[in-house]
Amino acid sequence: MSKLEALLHRLIEHDVEFVIIGAFASTMHGVTLVTRDVDICCPFTSSGLLKLQVAIADLHPVHRLTPQRLPLQLTREKCQGLKNLYLETDLGVLDCLSEVLGLGNFAAVEKQSVVIDADFGKCRVLGLDALIKAKRAMNRPRDREALIQLEAIRGHQHRR
Repeated sequence: MSKLEALLHRLIEHDVEFVIIGAFASTMHGVTLVTRDVDICCPFTSSGLLKLQVAIADLHPVHRLTPQRLPLQLTREKCQGLKNLYLETDLGVLDCLSEVLGLGNFAAVEKQSVVIDADFGKCRVLGLDALIKAKRAMNRPRDREALIQLEAIRGHQHRR
């Protein structure tokens, strides 16, 4: 099991509610690009974020986009108003988003996800059509690169 898979396994073990999005989701659908992080969409409620914090507490999570690389130390009060968390842990980078461009908030993302029984556990992954829509909305060079493969995978599935 890779470090990123071990990180996701931790979230599953602690019943953290999430949907895998981004490049890791692309690879789960068959894209051959390499990724060094995991992006998830999750409900940004106090209870959900505190559960996430417990799941990764011993992995020394820090806010990776702050110059001081402050440790993750959430409280119910600190959870209020958060939209995203960009974390680095001992097992790798974990980006937690409250919404996905082109798709909407967690509830909308969850509706467009599928359950996959992966080596690291059963989890939700953004569905292929929704992933394509999100990649189009992001429109960064790496998203356009993944989009080529995602559309080819969808075309292959439709031909079956």
